[in-house]
Amino acid sequence: MAVLRPLLLAALLWVPARTLSCYGDSGQPVDWFVVYKLPAGSRSGDSAPRGLRYKYLDASSGGWRDGVGSINSSEGAVGRSLLPLYRSNASQLAFLLYNDQPPKAVKTPESSSRGHTKGVLLMDQEGGFWLVHSVPRFPAPASSAAYSWPHNAQHYGQTLLCVSFPLAQFVQIGKQLTYAYPLVYDYKLDGVFAQKFPDLVEVVKGHHVRHEPWNSSVTLTSQAGAAFQSFVKSGNFGDDLYSGWLAAALGSTLQVQFWHNSPGILPSNCSGPQQVLDVTQTAFPGPAGPTFNATEDHSKWCVTPEGPWACVGDMNRNVGEQKRGGGTVCAQLPALWKAFQPLVKGWDPCGEESKAGEPSRRSVQ
Repeated sequence: MAVLRPLLLAALLWVPARTLSCYGDSGQPVDWFVVYKLPAGSRSGDSAPRGLRYKYLDASSGGWRDGVGSINSSEGAVGRSLLPLYRSNASQLAFLLYNDQPPKAVKTPESSSRGHTKGVLLMDQEGGFWLVHSVPRFPAPASSAAYSWPHNAQHYGQTLLCVSFPLAQFVQIGKQLTYAYPLVYDYKLDGVFAQKFPDLVEVVKGHHVRHEPWNSSVTLTSQAGAAFQSFVKSGNFGDDLYSGWLAAALGSTLQVQFWHNSPGILPSNCSGPQQVLDVTQTAFPGPAGPTFNATEDHSKWCVTPEGPWACVGDMNRNVGEQKRGGGTVCAQLPALWKAFQPLVKGWDPCGEESKAGEPSRRSVQ
């Protein structure tokens, strides 16, 4: 499937005033950001408690920066962006919270048949954001008293990508979620929002695509005009997201970071024109690192070694997830690729499976 090449944008991207959007670590609206929550065992130069430290990236940050504090604080990018969920004026908003591992306090249907997919949609009458993440039992329902970070998500690494979108783009996002078959555990989609986004209404009801094609790719344009490509597959796709589709769609070898502690891990795949290589070790630049193995990292992202693509999503490479829905969001933004590409410290060459906890068989010196 052909992929549209977006325009290269200026480094500084801000969103229109008075529009619901992602908020950055600066406390100001931003077009997009990535937060990389560091594993508890990793060392970092910031003062936040271990297990709550994170790295922050947006279009104007000049690469990865230490988070402004703990990830459980409402002063940081994730907490500040989600604050409207927990305010009294949330009645003016629409939202969907979905997670294949929802908060324990929420009673939901059996999740094993649902997509392995996690995220938040938050909208007002002008726009909103899509937060794609890897964090189990997150975020807390809107009825909670305040933003919080779940204790179960402190030990391992996690990734969160927030992108601000005009309201019209949520029509396309709704269609994408009908493929992913997410488990929605909290939502508000009343009045005009239900009329504008019938696919989101179907997603809330637990409806999903029933016929081919079993995958879908769309270009989404952010509030500031940046192009993001959403790739989503249904469980009926029956193949790995990365080696079964994404590498060919992007026309490049992929280095994929995912959760290595699940059963049935798929080895690196070089059977096609594009290789799909399992990342085994991640290292942030600089003397303070940090460096950690994939067995410590629950995040899900991939990067093309020679550019220009970087993607953040919610799917692993294992046998079980070949038959579950989910996806990833990709972009050709230089700031995004230049931040993720150097993180790859080690990977498994094709034909050799790494053992849990062992150093990578091939590494960048």
